[in-house]
Amino acid sequence: MTQAASHNASSAWNPRWRLLACVAPAAAFFAAFWLLPAVRLLALPADKGWATYFAVLTDSRYLASMANTVVLSVAVTLATLVLGAAVGIYLARHSFMGKRMLLSLLTLPLSFPGVIIGFFVILLGGRQGVIASISDSLFDERITFAYGLLGLFLAYLYFSLPRAIATYAAAAESMNTQLEEAARSLGASRLRVARDVWLPELAPTTLACGAILFATSMGAFGTAFTLASKFEVIPITIYNEFTNYANFALAASLSISLGVVTWLVLFVARRFGASPVAR
Repeated sequence: MTQAASHNASSAWNPRWRLLACVAPAAAFFAAFWLLPAVRLLALPADKGWATYFAVLTDSRYLASMANTVVLSVAVTLATLVLGAAVGIYLARHSFMGKRMLLSLLTLPLSFPGVIIGFFVILLGGRQGVIASISDSLFDERITFAYGLLGLFLAYLYFSLPRAIATYAAAAESMNTQLEEAARSLGASRLRVARDVWLPELAPTTLACGAILFATSMGAFGTAFTLASKFEVIPITIYNEFTNYANFALAASLSISLGVVTWLVLFVARRFGASPVAR
């Protein structure tokens, strides 16, 4: 009886030990590579005083860098949503020869890192780019735009557009065509159908896609590192603070500010994008 009882007890504990053995490596990895760095990041600005946490609001240079980043990200997000919706819906609703090839080409930038996309913009609008060579030949003046706001905008747009196209194409294919047919049978124009049928059905997709595009633009580094010589954005400011000036506390404070802004946008998107049942 004693041996049977101990055998049953050990059998009952075995699944718990197996679960612990499986969870322990994941917990150790989470603690070592996310929890501890995050705690250290949050605590680091306190080494130079609590006012360091609000440096992005009290210093005009950092505030301007954050404002530049937010304005650029909003502009890129809006332009990407408009273009991505138009192209994605068209591809989902029309069949033609070479459609798959075209979709593959449109989504090809997904495989490029930000540095490569920045290099593309330099080849187009840099000092030795195509536009500069043509303008030099025609007007004896080298026109460049790669290193300012326009260059960053085009690079971010080029980087973000494939995601919006793929997202809207998938969403348009799953739309309820019966609602659109009913609206057309009642005499609704294309504009009315787009406003009363397409917009409500695509609203969750637009909100979720817009939040992801905004967050991606806010944190983009490779493209900004390549192009942001005349227009400073917050990822480059953070890089300069901890790499060039070894100001780790301030870099941590700016990182926290960037994370808070991005997290708030994602939180609002999840909150308002959730279905009534999920709420």
